[in-house]
Amino acid sequence: MKGISCTMSAEDGFKHISAEEFRDIDFNTVTLLDLREPDEVLVNGIEGALNMPFSGGFDKLYSLPKDKPVIVYCKIGDWSEQVAEILSDRGYDVTNLDGGYDAYKKVLSNPVVINAKGLKCPGPIVKVADYLRNKPEGTRISVEADEDAFASDIKVWCERTGNKLDELTIDEGIIKAQITKAEKKETKLVTEQNDKTFVVFSGDLDKTIAAFIMANGAAAMGRKVTMFFTFWGLNILRKPKKVNVAKSIVEKMFGFMMPCGTTKLGLSRMNMGGAGAKMIRAIMKQKGISSLEELVESAKNHGVRLVACQMSMDIMGIHQEELIDGIELGGVATFLGSGEQSDMSLFI
Repeated sequence: MKGISCTMSAEDGFKHISAEEFRDIDFNTVTLLDLREPDEVLVNGIEGALNMPFSGGFDKLYSLPKDKPVIVYCKIGDWSEQVAEILSDRGYDVTNLDGGYDAYKKVLSNPVVINAKGLKCPGPIVKVADYLRNKPEGTRISVEADEDAFASDIKVWCERTGNKLDELTIDEGIIKAQITKAEKKETKLVTEQNDKTFVVFSGDLDKTIAAFIMANGAAAMGRKVTMFFTFWGLNILRKPKKVNVAKSIVEKMFGFMMPCGTTKLGLSRMNMGGAGAKMIRAIMKQKGISSLEELVESAKNHGVRLVACQMSMDIMGIHQEELIDGIELGGVATFLGSGEQSDMSLFI
C-alpha cells in the first residue's frame, strides 16, 4: 500500500496496521472488509466498506476483488486476524487492523491536524472535504489556514454539509477551525426565507447602480442580501484614494489601469471618456435619486452582506487594506452557501 506504514509479520504471513496509521490513509485506495455484524456497522460504519459478518462463514471471501490491497477489521482485531491469514494464503495483499474498530474509534477522538496554509480558494475547503469524505461520523480535525476568506468559507461549508464547527479562532493571521464530522443529512432548501444573492462581476457604473438599487430594495423588504464581488466588480469596493501597500510590478500595473473606487467607474455604453458617467450622475442628482456612494452606504447600514472574492483579489493584486470598511472576504463556498438559501441569484 503506497504511502502506508505497515508491519509485515513473518509469523502469520500478513501485514498489520495501527489505528493511527489506518486513520490517515485514503480509503479510496484500498478495499475495506468489515467483519462485524450488520447492526454494529449500521451504528458505527465506514462508508464504502464491504460488510461480510464473521458469523456468516467464509464462502464470500473469495469473491473479493484483488485490484486493491485489502484491509480487514472486526470489533477488537481477533477475528480479523484469522480472516487475514486465510486471504493471505489465497494470494491477497491483506492487512489486519490491530485492535479492530474499537481502537480506531478511540483514535478518532483525537483531532487530525490538516495544514491548509498557503492554499488559495477553493483549496482549503477542498482539502477538508476530501479528508472527511469517507471518514466515519465523529471524526475530528483541526484545520489551519492563512487565507482570510477561509473564516467565512468554513462556517458556511459546515452549515451546508451538516458537519459541526466546534471552534473557530484567528490568531496572528492564522485561522484555526475545529470540526467534527456529523451524520450526513438531507439538506432542505428553505425558500420561505426569500434570501437574495448577487454576483457583481462587472465594474460598470450603470450595472453597479442597478445592483445596489435591487439590494437596497430587497433589504427594505426584510430580505437577507449577499453581494459577492469578483474580478472587475472588486473595483467598486476600492477606496477612492491610493493606499500605500507593497506590490509587485504586475500588481502595480493592474492598480494603475483599473478604476479606484465608485467615483471612477465608467458606463458600459456611451461612456465617452467619462463624460457619460458624469451625465448620469447629474441626472440622478436632478431626479433626486441616491448616488452610488449613498446606495453603498445605505446597503451597509441595512445589513446587506458585501463579500469580496479573495481569489480574484489575489489575481488582480488588490489588498484588503485597499478596500472600504465593512467588507468581508470570502470564497466560492461563501457564495454557494448563500445561493443555496436564496430564491433568486443574479449575475451582474
